[in-house]
Order: sequence, then C-alpha cells, then structure tokens
Amino acid sequence: MEPRVLHVWNTAGVASVIAKFTDRRFGTRSQVVTRRAADRVGLTTYGRAYPDGATHFFARALWMARGADVVHVHSLDRVVPWLKRLYSKPVVLHYHGTDIEGRWPAKAGRWERADFIAVSTPNLLEGAPKAAVHMPNPIDTDIFRYTGAPRGQSSAVSFHYGMDAGAEAAAKKLGLELSWAERWSVPHDAMPAFLSKFGYYIDMRRPPGHPEARSLGKAALEALACGCRVVDWSGRVIEGLPRENDPVYVAERWHEVYQKLLSDRRGAGRNALKAEPP
Repeated sequence: MEPRVLHVWNTAGVASVIAKFTDRRFGTRSQVVTRRAADRVGLTTYGRAYPDGATHFFARALWMARGADVVHVHSLDRVVPWLKRLYSKPVVLHYHGTDIEGRWPAKAGRWERADFIAVSTPNLLEGAPKAAVHMPNPIDTDIFRYTGAPRGQSSAVSFHYGMDAGAEAAAKKLGLELSWAERWSVPHDAMPAFLSKFGYYIDMRRPPGHPEARSLGKAALEALACGCRVVDWSGRVIEGLPRENDPVYVAERWHEVYQKLLSDRRGAGRNALKAEPP
C-alpha cells in the first residue's frame, strides 16, 4: 500500500502540487495542512488551511503526524525536533527561500534532525550540508496554462519586490511596456488569466534583508506555464516551463524519496531485531 504523507505548511502552494500529483500518479494518501493566516491568496488548492493560531496549529500538526508514514515539513523547521522526539518515522524538511538562505549554521539544531533535507532552488545549497538535495518546484499545469486572453507581445508585468529599478531597466532594454502589480494582490485562481494577458514576466526580487534572488520564483514558473517569456535576475529571457518543474516529473522524484526513506526505516528495524541477544 502506498504511504500516507502529511505535508505540514504550504509554502508558495508547493505542498499542494506535490501532494496532488503524487496521489494521482502513485496513489499516495496525502494530507496538506497549513494556517489560513499564511495563505492570503488561496494557494492551498489541495489540502486544508485551518483558522488556527500559531500554537494551536503546531499542536494540530504534531497530532496529525500520528497517522502518517512520512511527514514532509515545508519551511516550519521548528516542528522537526518535536516530531523526531515523538515518533520513529521519517521526516522530510523542505526549505523554500529566505527560510534558510544564509541561515544554515544558525538552524543546524533543526535540519540535522531531519531524515531528508531538500531545497527548492539551487542557490539555497550554498552553505548547506552535503546531504541537502535540490528538489525543483512543481507547477500545477492543470491550473497554469494559457487562457486564450488577448496578449500584447511587447507587454510585460512584474510584482513590486525590492528591484523595481532593475525591472524597469530590463523592460526598457527589451523595448517592453511594463505594468506593475503589488505582491499578493492577485488571487491564486485568477493568476492564469492575469499572466496570460502579458507577453513577458519580469522576475526580479530582493527580499528585505537579503540579496537579490538568484533563482526563478514560483510566479515566474507559473508565467512560463501560461506561455509568457520570463526575464530573470540576470536579464536572460527564458521560454517554456523546464522539464524539472513538470509536476509529474517532480512527483516521481518525491515518490522515490518517500519509498527510500520507508525502505531504510524497515531495514533499520530488521537490523535492530537481528542485533538483539537471543
């Protein structure tokens, strides 16, 4: 029987996509849980966002982990040591950006307790332990596709995110007419139609207190899935959703991880029994 997987937290909606496509492709039995306060635009398309406070949600996650074979934690690394104290089951810790960038040493007491450490973009491997693995973000291609809206081929859009001057310069260099939107101003279910109106998406981001983001953001990948060209942080123009972000491909990789973790656990159990004195 395929494993029961509990996804704790839903950073950028990634857990919903992984759960949906691993369940569809392999028959895993996944639950995604997060707080409604952390999901202001409706990213939890698969799973549930609870109206919990922080303490209540923490307790809920620990309680729900009882029924899981694998617990896949996204960003909320402070729950990992508690999970390992309470249960002898595999725990995945999945980082997504500023939750770990430049913070590996400070967070060692949390990530070193996990059975598998993943990062969503390759730049996050800087300073990471050797065991950390890049697992690309999947895009839900059931949702993100060109909607057929009239598209201005020289039109571009970007979200205000600390690099407005860089985005303006990139648009000018390419001869694009740039429109702006505020972060979190577009509901998740409206994003495909919104992105489909533009020929380009300019992905230039500098989170507060951090250097410029040197990876494609999830919105940029969604734009690629909707047929936009994307201008990245270096000014490079990208077309087409990369295979590594295809949801079925990502689901296959995660299924392999879950199976190996469970196989290793079973093997450790058998070895422990063999080591017991007669």
